[in-house]
Formats: sequence, C-alpha cells, structure tokens
Amino acid sequence: MKPLSRLFAILTAMLPCVHAIGQDYPARPVRMVVPFAAGGAVDTVARALGQKLAETWKQPIVVDNRPGAGGNIAADHVAKAPGDGYTLLITTQGFAISPGLYRKLPFDASKDFAPVTQLTSSFVVLVASPQLQAASVRELIVLARSRPGAINYGSTGIGAPPHLLGELLKSTTGTDMLHVPYKGDAPLTQALLAGEVQVAFMPLAGVLPHIRSGRLRALGVSGKGRSATMPEVPTLTEAGVPLEFTGWLGLFAPAGTPRDIVIQIQREMATVIVARDMRDRWPAWGYEPVGSTPEQFAAKFAADLAMYTKVIRDSGIPLQD
Repeated sequence: MKPLSRLFAILTAMLPCVHAIGQDYPARPVRMVVPFAAGGAVDTVARALGQKLAETWKQPIVVDNRPGAGGNIAADHVAKAPGDGYTLLITTQGFAISPGLYRKLPFDASKDFAPVTQLTSSFVVLVASPQLQAASVRELIVLARSRPGAINYGSTGIGAPPHLLGELLKSTTGTDMLHVPYKGDAPLTQALLAGEVQVAFMPLAGVLPHIRSGRLRALGVSGKGRSATMPEVPTLTEAGVPLEFTGWLGLFAPAGTPRDIVIQIQREMATVIVARDMRDRWPAWGYEPVGSTPEQFAAKFAADLAMYTKVIRDSGIPLQD
C-alpha cells in the first residue's frame, strides 16, 4: 500500500473511535472541582448541578473542594488533569482576575483550559452586621467617614471580586475601611455573623437565610435592577453609590479535552440549568442561568482577562506572590 493510501486508511479507521469517545462519555464518575470551601455559594450550586447531571449521565458527579490561593490551587489541579472530560472546574469571574493579580501562576489561564459554558450571571449584595450602626448605604458611608479605618470589610481573598468591589466602594465614597480576606464564602459568612468584619459583598445564595432571620442586614445589591427575591433592597445606585457589578459562574475543562465532549457537556449543562426545579432556585441564589456556547464563553473570558488586568493596574493593587 502506498504511504498516502496507508495514512488515509488509518485516519478513516480512527474516525469511528473519535466519535465513540463522545458517545461513551461519561463512562465513569466525573469530578467537579470547586475553588472554595464547602457550604459556600459556588459549592451549593456545584452540588445542585452535579445531582442533576448525575441523573442525566447515570454516573456520579463528585464535588471536590480545593480552596486557597484565590482559587489557583483548584485551577492548577484542573490544568494538570488529563483532558478527557472527567475533571472539570466550576469557578467564578475571579478566575479571570488571577492572571492580572499574581506575578506568576503555575498555569496559563488562556492556554491550559477549554472554556465550556458560562453557567450564570449574577449580582452580589452588600451586607452588614446588625451590630453596625448603619441601616443603609448612606448611613454606612457617614459612619465610615467619621471613623476612618475602624470598619472592617471582608472578602474571599486579595483581588477576588468582593475585594475589588470593596476598594471601589472606598474610592467612590471617599471612605477608609480595613480589608480582611478569608478563604471562601462560608468562612466569610461566619466572620460576619461573629462580628469579625462588619460589612462585605456576598453572593445572595450564602447569606439569604441570615438576611431573612435578621442576623445580617442587606444594604444594597450590585445589579442594574432590584432582586426579585428581595425587592425591598435598593440597588447601590439607588442608594447613592454609582457602582454596578455582574459576575458569572463558568465551567472549564483542561485544554485538549475532545471537542465532542466539550460540546456534549455544554449542551447537557445548558439543559440542566433551565430545568424546572433548577429554574425555581436561581433567583434565591442570586443567579440567572445563561448556558452560552464554548465560543461565546471563550470570547467573554478573554475580554474579562483583559479588563481585570487593567482594573488591577489602574487601582494600584500590589501584585501577589
């Protein structure tokens, strides 16, 4: 057989095998890596989605919490995992912040991952401890101006969205508050409840029960409009602070994951997030389902990488080691 004919025969023989990869997926449990501690907003969503996918795939979805280093521990683990679709990363827009925040990362966010889908868009809520003598954003600003450095605001890590939002709040209102970072939503929530910090920007999912019970006070939401879950809470703009922020949850696979598998995961995840029982839960969590294509999410991720690098540079936030 001539060399070209032999190569053609080999490639032709391989085609059914490539197609079979997508057809047979998943043939074993899939791990969904979460960069935050158990009990937080992202963990809650990951477990809910994992349960729905397990029903569809007839395979277990194992949620693997790997908090720390601003989400970089989890991202590095997924970057080095085999590109076979059995290890996925569910993370926030904070993943687009890290490349502009750290001097050096053990992975390349642009090259070591395959964007699968933007799962959701979201807002955050500015919450305060009831012990703080501020029942509104305006009262918080007045209090912070009268006591520079006396109010602590918490975040889920240096350079994480709650940190950037806290710094934007300070610069926009001319106030001085002390930043205290934590390793995820759950420990930050506990710090708020214990009075270690007085205010923080938080996803609605993790703090709504505490707002309902009166253990935390909602001062404002970061979206363009009010939350359907808490229509009585004003937007930050309505409260006198021209600050808007919409975040996202996204799903990534290691680079090199077969295209068939990436598309399959995206399509099935897009179906899961709008299932009736999931659709009813999103508002209480502070999210709206999106389910974008891999191409759409890749474009958004690239744009966010560039945007956050510029924000960090312009804000003068020191690069982290």
